[in-house]
Amino acid sequence: MSFTAQDVKTLREKTGAGMMECKKALDAASGDMEKAVEHLRKQGLAAASKKAGRVAAEGAVRAFVSSDGKTAALVELNCETDFVAKTDDFLGLADQIAQLVVNQKLTTVESVLAHKLGDLTVEQAISEKIAKMGEKITLRRLEFFHGAGSYMTSYIHGAGSIGTVVEIGLGDGSKASSSQFIEFSKDLAMHTAAAAPRYLTKQEVPQDAILKELEIYKEVLRKEGKKEEMLDKIAEGKLGKFYEDVCLMHQPFVKDPKTKITQLLESHGKTVGTELAIRRFARFVLGEGIEKKQGDFAAEVMSQVKV
Repeated sequence: MSFTAQDVKTLREKTGAGMMECKKALDAASGDMEKAVEHLRKQGLAAASKKAGRVAAEGAVRAFVSSDGKTAALVELNCETDFVAKTDDFLGLADQIAQLVVNQKLTTVESVLAHKLGDLTVEQAISEKIAKMGEKITLRRLEFFHGAGSYMTSYIHGAGSIGTVVEIGLGDGSKASSSQFIEFSKDLAMHTAAAAPRYLTKQEVPQDAILKELEIYKEVLRKEGKKEEMLDKIAEGKLGKFYEDVCLMHQPFVKDPKTKITQLLESHGKTVGTELAIRRFARFVLGEGIEKKQGDFAAEVMSQVKV
């Protein structure tokens, strides 16, 4: 019996085993799902089967920048509890994955999971950690940075609750090793973590997001009693503050709110001795967008007892 990619995905969800192991199991079972599950259990590869449906919203955001500063990675590795997230085993795996992304120039979660980390694939290494730690562990997302004439800088808050990587373009790449530039780049990465920009410039803001903001402003103005014919003009005037909130280049610098990031780049460019530009950034907040389950702990314990 043959099997499909969807069958492999289903088996992975059922067992928590790696993609290659699931393919081998389905092949050995001639495509029979139940026999494939049994095969994995006999091989000890379905240790994560009862964890597949759990929510993994804890973990760590980690970064790795190459020694020459020309490439970087930002990754989020999730687990179920803060206790496991703080262990050397878990953080070590997250750091290894970030370094692997840079060394192999990997750009997708799928390519990372399939790549070798020592004798095992990353997916197999994660499965081993699941079996050892007793928690669901997932590689959720990553960003790979590489650009000609660019210098990458990163900042990780604490053990990994927030992480950023910023790509800075230099007119003269030799200036990247100057102490003034290194200090400036670190400040910029920390600012990006603290100020939470969503876009680089206002030109990147989607039109539907702008229209939504304008409608909110107009509704507030209506409630304040402003005349309908004046709403569009007043609302347009308020967009400047919106751009300051969400666009990195238009934000006030957190260490000196009187200075915009655009002004900061210009002034530090003169100090460093070359033109500076922010080309790209990524900012990950641990567990952002993951809905945590609010369960009855006592009931959960009792359900496990009954199994």
